[in-house]
Order: sequence, then structure tokens, then C-alpha cells
Amino acid sequence: MSSSTTQPPRGVQLLGRVNPAFAQILTPDALAFVAKLQRAFGGRRAECLQRRQDRQTALHRGETLDFLPETKSIREGDWACAPIRADIQDRRVEITGPTDRKMVINALNSGAKIFMADFEDANAPNWNNMVEGQINLRDAVRRSIRFTNREGKEYKLNERLAILMPRPRGWHLLEKHMLVDGKPVSGGLFDFGLYFFHNAKELLARGSGPYFYLPKMESHLEARIWNDAFKLAQDELGIPQGTIRATVLIETIPAAFEMDEILYELRNHSAGLNCGRWDYIFSCIKRFRNKPDFLLADRALITMTTHFMRSYSLLCIKTCHRRNIFAMGGMAAQIPVKNDPKANEDAFAKVRADKEREATDGHDGTWVAHPGMVQLAIDAFNRLMPTPNQIARKREDVNVSAKDLLDFGPSEPITEQGLRVNVNVGVQYLEAWLHGRGAVPIFNLMEDAATAEISRAQVWQWIRHPRGVLTDGRKVTKELFRSVLDEELGKIKATVGTARFEKGKFDTARELFDKITTDDQFVEFLTLPGYDKLD
Repeated sequence: MSSSTTQPPRGVQLLGRVNPAFAQILTPDALAFVAKLQRAFGGRRAECLQRRQDRQTALHRGETLDFLPETKSIREGDWACAPIRADIQDRRVEITGPTDRKMVINALNSGAKIFMADFEDANAPNWNNMVEGQINLRDAVRRSIRFTNREGKEYKLNERLAILMPRPRGWHLLEKHMLVDGKPVSGGLFDFGLYFFHNAKELLARGSGPYFYLPKMESHLEARIWNDAFKLAQDELGIPQGTIRATVLIETIPAAFEMDEILYELRNHSAGLNCGRWDYIFSCIKRFRNKPDFLLADRALITMTTHFMRSYSLLCIKTCHRRNIFAMGGMAAQIPVKNDPKANEDAFAKVRADKEREATDGHDGTWVAHPGMVQLAIDAFNRLMPTPNQIARKREDVNVSAKDLLDFGPSEPITEQGLRVNVNVGVQYLEAWLHGRGAVPIFNLMEDAATAEISRAQVWQWIRHPRGVLTDGRKVTKELFRSVLDEELGKIKATVGTARFEKGKFDTARELFDKITTDDQFVEFLTLPGYDKLD
């Protein structure tokens, strides 16, 4: 229950604690603003989630994805997105991470052009994280943010900072600690609404603006809800229409067929599209998991150079540049490797090659997950993109068909090591997530919810697909999975130590990972059953 004496507005209940610091964010006016958004768009959000399930049912019946015939005029039309705001003309390197106080300071100081402050996949959405994240971003906007660690080291902002672009939660997620008319509010509207309410005018006064990343959408109708929410929000605060700018992550396979339409819906508020590669792979597995001819090899082999991934990247560039807006590249999950020069050299080489490919293809910028990779990515783009962006490169030579987007592969090899990595990463990530950490270094990669989703979805499909067979001839079964799960838990215990293991939440993580992998009913997102276990 709330410990604050502040009365929430009519029809609003807060089920999470509200200390004096939280009360500065959860003001009656801010809560009324979020409630207005929820009442206006909560029903449409639910309709879009139902449309996702209807489409999944159609795919199970044997239908396939294609470009929409009813929106052909939009794809072929001569229109453009609104002109880009001055302070985000150059986005060559963006850093992503959660909204904890130290991370916010380090990311803003990293030398990147943009910091995608993440309320979604790099964040575990317990109540403290969600509200403290809002406090941290409020203080960052006003340049008053400070942090001192237990050793007394102080962190503060430099003179030159990255520009903030928060990412609210996707449409599928709720915020269970705030009820509007007796029902949980949309997590995305909660995150967006609080940040916008407290910071939009301050950002404008400082020569910037309210910029956002929008995740997990599967259709232009979902983008339309965001656009309408932006219009309502701007009117409520008396801010000119078109002030908000948002970059949409194309991280689901259905959205890849609606890039033009998504940009069109948001054309007065658009900052372009981004190739959210890890969730995109997960989406392909999820949507085609029961298709007899669909199967993907070990996760490590599904790179941006495979045909279906490269096709979607090139289509993003062509589509965005035709509409005079950004086409952002994807995440490099590698992080610097301490105490292993060879592994560190390999990590840097992989990131360098990835960023050089993106810049050469025509992307206008890219993502990294660690401050230590920022300069390497900047160097690659500086060398290959001397201009602020590459929107003038229209890539009219690119012709990507529906067949190209659906030309999945490779389907083999599926190795014992690949199975073990999926299981190990899945359990370790879930355990950290249950503790409130959404971005976790595992095996020299920065893992978030998207990569954990790939891990469990692959194993789920390998168990059920006739060709889910390891290179040594063993069929991946529930029994084999559980045997590997026990063995990998033993390895994790040996690595972290018995005391840490027993104090941790590994039993809960194991139970959850086992359930979502062995249940015949495929869970849309692991964060949905996981959220029930968070405070």
C-alpha cells in the first residue's frame, strides 16, 4: 500500500510504496495525466494485442506474411516524414542501458550521441526500478544528477552529454502497481506519461525535446495508438503538435512488412526506424514456431549477414531514406573483456566489422551496449560516414521481396554447446532479472530480455521440431533439456560459489525457465509470467 499522504486522483489506486522521493514523481497531476492516457487508449491497446493472436492463429493455419494490399497506396505514395529536429541530426552512435543512477551518468558521459534510457528489455520492471528510473531521468534532464558509490567514488555529468531517448515498455506489458478504474495501467503509457509530464517543457527550454524509442510493435495500427497518444499529450501540456519525436524499433517480423505504414502513422512525430535485431530473431521463432520448414541453427550463427536478416536491414534503410528519416542499425552485444587480451581483441573485431557493415550499407547510426565500445563505433562511422547522416543515400538499388524476408536460415548445425549456452544464459539472466537487473554480462556479451527470449524460444522449438537434432544425432527432448539444465545449474553454482547460489533466486529462475520451455502453450513473452514474481 502507499505510504504517502498524497491523495491520488479519482479512479486511480497506487499499490506500490510512495516515499517522499517517489511522491515527487507520482503527483496527483502526473497520475491524472497517465490515467487520461489509459482511459483514452487502453481499449485500443487490448484490441491490438488480440489482433496479434488472431494473426498467430492464421499463421498456424498455414497463412503467411506479406505486404498489405490495403495499404499499397501508402507504400507507393510520395510523402515524407517531418523535418528532423536540429539536435538529433547526427545519431551515429547510440548507447543503451537501464535507468539506474550510475548507468544514466556513465551513458550520458560516454561520448555517444544518444542514450536510449531503457524502461523495457534492459530493465527489470519492479516498482522501485520504474519510479527510481523516472527520478534519475528527471535529474539528468536538469543536469543535477549525482551518484556516490560505497567506496566513496563520485559520479557526475560532463559538459558534453548524449541526448536522452527513453524507451517505454511495449504494449504487451502492464504496470500492476497503478490501477485506473480498477485495472492495471499500460506499462508503456505509465513510462511515457510520467517522463513526458515532468520533462517535456524543461527539455524544450534547454533546446532539446521529448524524444522516445518505441518497442515491440507488430502493425501500423499499434503505431497509430502511439501517434494519437502523442497528440493528446501535447495538447494536454500546451506543447505544439510535432514536438515529440519517436524512433520505432522494427523488432518483430510482422512489422518488417509494415515499415512504410508505421512511418506514415507517425510521420509528424517520427525519428525513423531501428533494426532491433535480437528481438527480431525471437519474433521469427515465435511467429513461425509451428511451421514445418522453419528451424534456426545455434543462436550464434544467426548474424546480420544471413539472408533474412540482411534483407530486413537493407529494406529498413531504403524505406526510411525514401521518407527522409533515419534508419538506425542494431545492437552490438559485445563488451570489453578484462584479463583476456585475445578475447578482448576478438570482441572489438566483431563490433568493428558489424559497424563497418552498417555504415557501408547506409545506416545513419548504430547501437552499442557498453561505454567501452562507443569510440570504436564512432571511429567506424566517422571513417565511412563523414556527413551527419546518410539519408541522401536512397538505396534505390535495393529490392527486397516478401520471399527475401521469409528466407530463413541457416537451419543447422544445432550443437550441444548451442543448447547449453541457451540454457545457461536463460537461467542466469532470469535469476538476475528476478533480483531487479535487466542488463547482465554473461559470457562476454551484454544480455537483456531479448537475448534470453531467443534462448528459451529456440529450445522450445528444438524440442518439438522433428529436425531439432544435435550434430551428434541426439534428438532435443524435454528429458535432454532437463538433464542439461541440471548440469548447467551445477556449473553456475561452481562459478558463483555455494553461498551466492543459495542466497540467490536460482531455484525460481530454474522453475520459470523449465516451465516456459516445456509447456506446450508457448508464452508470448517470458517477462509476462516473470512479472508476477517481481515486487
